[in-house]
Amino acid sequence: MPSITNPITGQRLLLESAALVDQPGLGVISVGGEGRLEWLHTLLSQNVRNLQPGQSVEALALDANGHLEHILRLQDDGEQTWAIVERSGADSLLDWLRKMIFRSKVTVRDSLAEFRVIASWDSPLRQVVPSVSWTDGWSATAAGGFRYGAEPSEPWKLVLNVVTARQADELATDAEVNWATQDALDALRIAAHRPAWAEVDEKTIPHELDFLASAVHLSKGCYRGQETVAKVHNLGHPPRRLVMLHLDGSTHIHPQSGSEVVLMEDLQSGSPVAKGRVTSVAQHHEMGPIALAVISRNVPLEQALAVIGENEPVAASQEVIVPLDAGKVANIPRPSLLGRPRT
Repeated sequence: MPSITNPITGQRLLLESAALVDQPGLGVISVGGEGRLEWLHTLLSQNVRNLQPGQSVEALALDANGHLEHILRLQDDGEQTWAIVERSGADSLLDWLRKMIFRSKVTVRDSLAEFRVIASWDSPLRQVVPSVSWTDGWSATAAGGFRYGAEPSEPWKLVLNVVTARQADELATDAEVNWATQDALDALRIAAHRPAWAEVDEKTIPHELDFLASAVHLSKGCYRGQETVAKVHNLGHPPRRLVMLHLDGSTHIHPQSGSEVVLMEDLQSGSPVAKGRVTSVAQHHEMGPIALAVISRNVPLEQALAVIGENEPVAASQEVIVPLDAGKVANIPRPSLLGRPRT
């Protein structure tokens, strides 16, 4: 099992579809029964009622206040719907799904121990036949979605392959397979502006990470958290926004995930106030050190930033993913005091 520990080499091999990345943080659950798609449609942010066999979609499970609780990468095979989810939250997701069955003709199965997830680039695994190959459609806005920023110019061609534990073991001992690190894949993900679970915290709403582009259908029926999704999108603005940071690489010190983002002028004045936090960091093969961060919406685009962590501060400039004016798309004129709309 050749392991490519150098993330730069790993990125180049990934872009050539010549390396794989193990995904131990991801697991699989499955939903069976004739009513599975209609049932999932009522629970999740995505329109899955007419999901076709082999079609890949992304969906979110939100709480009643619209905060993001789970990311589900869905594919149906005609008999069951496969969901690739974060292992860290799989137990709570399974518990919630089972509580929501009521009289629906569905079954929810825990397949976490039976299957593994392996990432490939641009095409499914060719060494073994996977049970599912989920293709990430992030590079184009999904049907019914809305992207606040520009579609990313950097490629993002992730394929998540669901394989049995035995197949995973066979791949691990295959001398012909190159294995890149998660750092290599994260560098490509950051460059493509692709949010992941690393960007989520207990306050996250989909708008802040531009998840409306890939995982929310804005004209589908009711689901938990829909009121917040609609209200912020049509009438308000998300309180925070995702940005990509270009980091100063001259110090050769990278900040860690969780490091605070502050205004450079506040740092220089000796009174830095946190404006956000770094969520993912990597060394890109062309751009150098880059990161994703979630910052306050009103931080000006031209403002110089700094990242404060355990080491010395690192200067940073922001590249827009979610713009300052995200939301408020309804543009409804405010009523005047006389009861007539203002123009």
